Amino acid sequence: MNNQAVSKHVGKGIFWAIFASTLWGISGTVLQVISQGQKIPAEWFLSVRTLGAGLILIIISFARYGMKIFDVFKSWRLVGWLVAYAVLGLMANLYTFYMSIQTGNAAASTILQYLSPLFIVLGSLLFQHERPLRSDMIAFGIALLGVFLAITKGNLNTLAIPTNSLIWGILSGVTAAFYIVLPKPVTKEHSPMIVLGWALIIASVLFNLKRPVWVDVPPIHTSTVLSIGTVILIGTILAFLSLLHSLNFAPSSVVSILDAVQPVVTFILSLVFLGLEFNWVELLGSVLVIIAIIILQKYRPDI
Repeated sequence: MNNQAVSKHVGKGIFWAIFASTLWGISGTVLQVISQGQKIPAEWFLSVRTLGAGLILIIISFARYGMKIFDVFKSWRLVGWLVAYAVLGLMANLYTFYMSIQTGNAAASTILQYLSPLFIVLGSLLFQHERPLRSDMIAFGIALLGVFLAITKGNLNTLAIPTNSLIWGILSGVTAAFYIVLPKPVTKEHSPMIVLGWALIIASVLFNLKRPVWVDVPPIHTSTVLSIGTVILIGTILAFLSLLHSLNFAPSSVVSILDAVQPVVTFILSLVFLGLEFNWVELLGSVLVIIAIIILQKYRPDI
C-alpha cells in the first residue's frame, strides 16, 4: 500500500473518530441535564442505557447476520477480550464519566476524560518498554497544566469542580483508553456492531445486578424519555459504533487523539444551552489540552 493509499485509509478512520467525538460531545451535554437537572440515579440510568442499547444492537445484528452473532463465543481468547472490553472499558467508563458529570459538570469531565491519549502512550511506555519521546513528555506536561487551569481557574485554593468529580474524571480518562485499545482483537474478526452489542449486554447484566431497571424507578416525564433516548441512540449506539469502525482504519493513538472534538462540542453546547460560564483561564486550560494532543499527533512516528 503506497503512502497515498495509507493516508486515505487513515483518513477514513479520522473521519469516523471525529464523528464519534462529536456525538459524545452532544451526549455529554444531555447527560448533565439528566444527572443534575432531572436527578436520575446513576446506577438506574446506566442499567437502562446499557440494556436498551445492547438489546437494540443485538436485535439489529441478528436481523443482519443471523446465528453468526454467537460466533464470538466460540473462542475463549476472544471471549476474554470481549469481557475485558465490556467491564474495564465500556462499563467502567460509562460509570466514571457519569459520576464525574453528576458531581461536577460536563465540560470539566470531558476535559479530564480527554487525557485518555496520554494514558495510552504511558501504557505503551510501561508495558511495551518504549523509550518516551520528547514530544510525548512535552505534550503530557502541557496537558497537565491545561487540566490544572481548567479545573482550578488558576487558583490553588479554589477548585472549579469538587475533588470527587476530579477523581472520577481522571478515572474516566484511564477507562477511555481501555475502551479504545481492548476491543481491537475482537473487531478484527467480528463486526463492530456484534462486538458492541454483546459488550453492552454484559455491562447491562452487571449494572442490573446492582440496580435493576424495575426497582425504585424514578419519576419519568417526556423530557426524561427524550433525554435517555438521545443518550442511548446518539451517545451510545452511534458513537461507540463509529469509534469501533474508525479502529479498522486508524491506529489507537490517532483515534484517541481525535477525541479533541468532544470537549469543543461540549463547551459550545454548555455555553449556548446550559448557561455555563467560563473565564479566560479555564478557556486557556482547555486550549492547552487540545494543543498537547495535537503535538502528540504531529510528532509521533506511527501516525
